[in-house]
This record gives sequence, structure tokens and C-alpha cells, in this order.
Amino acid sequence: MSAAAAAPEVVVAPSWRDKGIWAPAAPGPASAAGEEREALAGYLAERPSLFGGSCSWPVMVLREDALEHNIRALAAFATRHGLLFAPHGKTTMAPQLWRRQIDAGAWGITVATPAQLLVARRSGVARVILANEVLDGTALDWIAAELAADPAFEFACFVDSAAGVRAIAAAGEKHGLASGARGGFPVLLDVGFPGGRTGVRSHAEARALADLVSATPGIRLLGVSSYEGGLPGVEAVRGYFAGVRAIVEELAAAELLPPDAIVTAGGSAYFDQVGTELTVEWARSVLPDARVILRSGAYISHDDGVYVGKTAFNRIPAEGSLNGALQLWAQVLSAPEAGLALVGMGKRDAPIDSGLPVPLLLRRADAAGDLSSARTEVLEGANVTTLDDHHGYVALPDGVTVVPGDLIAFGISHPCTAFDRWSNIPVVDADDTIVDVVRTYF
Repeated sequence: MSAAAAAPEVVVAPSWRDKGIWAPAAPGPASAAGEEREALAGYLAERPSLFGGSCSWPVMVLREDALEHNIRALAAFATRHGLLFAPHGKTTMAPQLWRRQIDAGAWGITVATPAQLLVARRSGVARVILANEVLDGTALDWIAAELAADPAFEFACFVDSAAGVRAIAAAGEKHGLASGARGGFPVLLDVGFPGGRTGVRSHAEARALADLVSATPGIRLLGVSSYEGGLPGVEAVRGYFAGVRAIVEELAAAELLPPDAIVTAGGSAYFDQVGTELTVEWARSVLPDARVILRSGAYISHDDGVYVGKTAFNRIPAEGSLNGALQLWAQVLSAPEAGLALVGMGKRDAPIDSGLPVPLLLRRADAAGDLSSARTEVLEGANVTTLDDHHGYVALPDGVTVVPGDLIAFGISHPCTAFDRWSNIPVVDADDTIVDVVRTYF
């Protein structure tokens, strides 16, 4: 028998889960959700241990205590400052985690692309901000149809160009949004800054675009969006937000914004400035029912790298803190020379765009290679020097030795490019028992 004849044929039908394939009507994995929940419940009922043979290496896990702490920390911050919260779902693309964020008080979820919006809708998210201008006619047609069919669906995307206005308005008119209760396809005027990401670059451009939206059937201006994450420091952010306030005030005075307009901003580096520069008190002095919505995303898992120095809580420690919730456990494959260990973790497993993984913990196997009863200790002074596809080079400090079979836990740097490397992520408690498995939809 040939190898081809012996191998079973694998057939996978396109679904809404598949990035780059537009199949919103396809049944996809949700059709087996009941079976999957039952199977997961059975698996978790056995209280599998991270080190008891339930995982192979490498594996990325979420620490439940840190995850819950972070979710609560930003929810409390938003509540304290009167902000609504639509955390950016693109960080995790994990509907299970979105639900936890919403259960903790989030108003809705932010996404970056129509494909991510499709996952959110198929996961039952009722309020979504799509933090980009949408120009894809196929996606716009589907979004407008969703808005027309579901009065409970609250949605807005960004717009920063006449081309965007034309494309979005066409979809709104096609599906009767212009004459319906919604009054048009809802958009947020995106305000940027020179050299930054998307968004109009001046007050004059903002006013001209708002006038165009107002004069175009099928589309309506719901508010103003901004993103400060690319700015170099607090003073630059404050100057930028002053400009955003001036634009909101001008558009409100011209009656181009509704009384319940949305003003939205916020990454994970300057959310404190959203709380002080785009206050609810200011917004409602301009528009009586205005809503200020924060969109931070990376906070949910935080990290042990770039965000340690970037989180806004560094400036306001009395208001909270974040803990690194992601750990990547990899096995030592080789210790070929003093001060060097090769682990089975590489670029396929860990983000590298904003720093390399950070060695945190060491778990030594016993003489038989058993890890289940081993003791985990802090690993100080080690660092990752480079990564290949499936190998990590770990420089060890003087006096620290490892042997093949030991495990090293690494923190990561930049959560947004960590989650997309793993389709299933175990959630572990303080005793290293797996208490959930998070599925991602990248």
C-alpha cells in the first residue's frame, strides 16, 4: 500500500473562523460547540496538571490569578473614571476571554478587521467597534445586512476619507439604513496626527469629512475616534487629545454629532491620559449624553517585556497594576557547553517583534526525567540571546546549570503577537492545574 493510500484524507470546509476566507453563512466550528463544551468539561473534571502528562512542550499557558487580576484592574479603572470600556479583542481573538471582559463590565469589544468582526458576531457580541475604515464592498454589504436585520446590534467603524464615505454609504443605502430608525451606517470620524497611523490630519479635514458624511445618504456620524499609541510621550498625547477635544467641540457646535455621540481612544500605554484628557465631564458639557469609550487590549495578559515599562499604571500606581499572565514552558533539549542551554522554543512559538522571551522559572526533572513532583524555582540572570524556528538560545549565569529534560518558563514581550501563535491555550491555577482551555480564532 502506498503512503498516499494509507494516509486518511483531511477535508476542511471553509468557515467564518478562517482568516482571509469570507464565508459568514458557513456553519464552522460553532456547529459542534455543544460537543466541544461537553468534551472540555470532561477533560477539566479530571483536574489535569500542567506537569502531569497533559501537555507536550513547548506550551503557552495563561495564569488564572494574573488573568483575573488584569481583567478586574482595567474594569475598575474605567468605572472609576466614568468611561465605557470596549477592550480590543484583536489581542487575544478569544471569545471566551471577551466574555470574561464583558462579564466584568465591558460595554463591548473592539476589533480591527471585518474577519474579526465576523468572529465577534458569531460569538454573540452585541456591541462592536471596528477600529479601522472598511472599504471592502463584500464585508460592508454583510455588515449593513447585519445592522438592518438586528436592531440590538450596536456597531461603528472608522472613516477618514471620501472614498470610505462613498463605500460605506453605498452599503447603507443598499440595505435601507438611510431611511430606517438607525438613520444610516454608523461611523466614527478618525482623527490622527502627522506621521501617525490612520485618521485625518487637521481640523479642516475633520470638518470637511463630517460635512460630507452629513450630506451623504446611507451613512451617519456617530462620533469621533482617536488613537494615541504611536506618540512619544505624555506631553505629546496631551497635545493630541487637546486637538481631539477641539474637533469634537466644533462638530458638536455645528450639530454634526448626535447627543449620545461616542468619543473613543486608548491603547495600553496611555489609558491614564484618556481618563484625564477626555473626561466624561468634558464630553457631557459638549453633548448631553456623550459616551467616552476606552479601547485598551494588551492589558489582559500584560507581559514580562515591553509593557512592563509602558503600562500607564506606572504613572498612577495608586490606581492599580498589571501582572504578566502568559508563560511559555519549553524543555531543555541540549546543554552543550557551560553557560548555554538550547530549549525547544523558537520563532514559531514566541513573539519577537518587541523583544525576546524572558526566562522566569526553572523546573528540574528527576533522574528518571519525571517533572510531576519537581520543584519550580526562580531563574535569575538568564537571558535569551536569539531564536531559530524551533530553538531558543539561553545564556545562563555563572553557577546555574541545567540538563536536558529540565523545563524553563519564559515570559513574553508583546501579547498581541503571542496569542496568534497558539490555537488552544491552557489556563492554569496556582497549583498548576488546568482549569480551562482558551481557543483563539486567528
